[in-house]
Amino acid sequence: MTELVHLSIADGVATITLDSPHNKNALSQQLTGELLEHLESAAADDAARVIVIRSALDVFCSGADMSEATSVGMGVGAQRMVDVQRAIVANPKPVVARVSGPVRAGGIGIVAAADISVAGASTTFALTEVRLGLAAATISLTVLARLNDRAAAYTFLTGNAFDGLEAARFGLVTLTVADDELDTVLDSLLESVLKGVPQGLRETKKLLNRELLADIDARGTDLAELSAGLFGSPDAQEAMLAFLNRRKKS
Repeated sequence: MTELVHLSIADGVATITLDSPHNKNALSQQLTGELLEHLESAAADDAARVIVIRSALDVFCSGADMSEATSVGMGVGAQRMVDVQRAIVANPKPVVARVSGPVRAGGIGIVAAADISVAGASTTFALTEVRLGLAAATISLTVLARLNDRAAAYTFLTGNAFDGLEAARFGLVTLTVADDELDTVLDSLLESVLKGVPQGLRETKKLLNRELLADIDARGTDLAELSAGLFGSPDAQEAMLAFLNRRKKS
C-alpha cells in the first residue's frame, strides 16, 4: 500500500506531508490513520520541537473522501476527524499548517486545529457541507473556535469560497502572505518558534488550548455520530453520488 502521508525530521522541525494525489488529499481512512500515526511519532521524538503540516500537491485538502462515504460509510471517518483535530490540539509541540491551494470542508479542520496557520494569498477555502445535505459537524469543534460569529454564519450557511486574505480577516488563519513569500515567511516563523525552550512551548500550548481541548473531549463523540448519520442519510448520499458523477464526466 502506497504511503499517503510522509514524516521527515530535520533541524528540529518535523514535517508531515499529505500526498494522496488520486483523491486530492481527501480524508480517507488511510490518510487520517497515517496522519494520526505521524503526529504521535513527532510528539514522541525529542529531535522534533515543532511540527509542520503541509501538502505535496497543488491542493491542500479536498475534504471528506466521498467515494468512501458512499461505500463504507463515515462511522470511522467522522470519529477520525475528531481524533485528528484532538491530536493536533493536544500535541505537546506547536503545530504549524503551511496552507496552499484549495482547502475544502474537513480539510479546514486541520487548518483550524493548528496552533499557527500560514496561507498563500491565492489559497481558497470553502465549507461546502451544506450543499451536500451535510453540516460541518466534527470540524466545528475547531473552526468555530477560530471564526468570528458573522464569518461563521456566512461561511457555514452559504458554502461560498473565500480567499486567503478573507481567511485571515475571519480569524481562520494566522497570516496570509504572497504565494511566492510563503516558504520564506514559514522559515522565519519556525526560526522564532525554535527559540522557545521545549518546556515553555509545551506549557504555553496547554494554556492556550485548555478550553478547546476540553470542548473536543466533551462533544467530539456526539458530533462524530451526528456527522456519520448525516453522511448516511438519503439526501446526502444522493447529493454526493451526483457530485461524484459530475466529477467523472468533467
